Amino acid sequence: MIVTMWVMLVLVGLVLVLARSMRVEGSCSANTAACEQALAIEQGAIQYVLANIDGLEGRTPSEEDMPSEAVQVGEGAFWIIRPNPEDDQEYLFGVVGEASRLSLNSATVEMLLKLPDMTNELAAAIVDWRDEDSEPTPEGAESQYYLLLADPYECKNAPLETVEELLLINGSSRKILFGEDINRNGVLEENENDADQSDPPDNRDGRLDRGIFDYLTVYSAEPNSSAVGSERVNVNQAQRQALSELLEKLVSGARLPEILDRVRRERPFQNILDFYLRSGLTSDEFTTLAYELTTGNDSNLVGLIDVNTAPKQVLICLPGLEESDVSALLASRSDDQTSRDSIAWVAEALPHEKAVAIGSYITARTFQFSADIVSVSGNGRAFKRCRIVADARSSPPRVIYRQDLTHLGWPLSLEIVDQLRSGTPVEEVVQNLGKEFR
Repeated sequence: MIVTMWVMLVLVGLVLVLARSMRVEGSCSANTAACEQALAIEQGAIQYVLANIDGLEGRTPSEEDMPSEAVQVGEGAFWIIRPNPEDDQEYLFGVVGEASRLSLNSATVEMLLKLPDMTNELAAAIVDWRDEDSEPTPEGAESQYYLLLADPYECKNAPLETVEELLLINGSSRKILFGEDINRNGVLEENENDADQSDPPDNRDGRLDRGIFDYLTVYSAEPNSSAVGSERVNVNQAQRQALSELLEKLVSGARLPEILDRVRRERPFQNILDFYLRSGLTSDEFTTLAYELTTGNDSNLVGLIDVNTAPKQVLICLPGLEESDVSALLASRSDDQTSRDSIAWVAEALPHEKAVAIGSYITARTFQFSADIVSVSGNGRAFKRCRIVADARSSPPRVIYRQDLTHLGWPLSLEIVDQLRSGTPVEEVVQNLGKEFR
């Protein structure tokens, strides 16, 4: 009897161990399947972005054109989140045109200094990092500085390839770049407003310091060609015949000789906005011709700022603009796509001298788009997050940068994951988003 009891005890123990092992194996398999599902949804979201920015000819898709909140894919869903520059309590959704940001590869020291929390030291060091020479600018830094660090390296003396590369530059820090927004979702979280109780350290002022990351880019560039890819007419160099052939389709015969003579007399033009103001063209005529004209011969125009989509923190960086000028620009921006097809409206919003002064730095188009993609499996067991930048200068567009952000944690309401893990179907969770989770 005693032997039988011991045998039974051992058998029961083996069964319990085996059952627990099978349970663990089952959980691992379910988690693995959920991870694969979230990854597949992420890949689908990337293709969704590429498909929706193809053929836009520089326009930025709106949320209506490209739904980006809780887009259902099979049993799961994805979101494309973007920060709201005016509200740190609200999520916005959709892609961001990189031309709505200030380019680290073309901005002057004066433009960089207008960014929030920017220092003289960092602005000068950025210019030294990207220029080709080894002579430091005042307050800047070249290889002489970086080679004396505990972990030495050379000054790059070439354009920045990512915004995060800024962390290698003298005077920069994660605090300046990302501020208090530790998970980079643009929304104030409890741990981002509790002083030093938890990471990150913050000032507990009820507002989210996002740093300067959302205002910077290294990707913005547009082709110096027409919408169909043909060479633009350089108004500073073009022969009368070339410009005449372009204008005669829009300008009446009586006005054409007058405009051509005025163009000949007024050359050179600083930029096409200067050409518009001095040529005698109407706003509608200029809007039609804007991307057929140029004042330079570069194949790509790097770092132009899209005045139709840039936030005030970026617009204030344009040369010569004051707060009142930026307010005027924001008030004059139209939701009408036809009005946004050129920069002609800027000449109506600003005094002519200020409009011309920023004309060489602005555009109404963007060809590179960033997308912060969050995907989740249908059972809520796994999620993925990545940030991509896609270039739509050619068709089909291509991904030129991808960064995995899953390690930053779930960036949306935790109620979404809780509902999915409790067994609520993703369709029902999506339907409830507007009621509970936003």
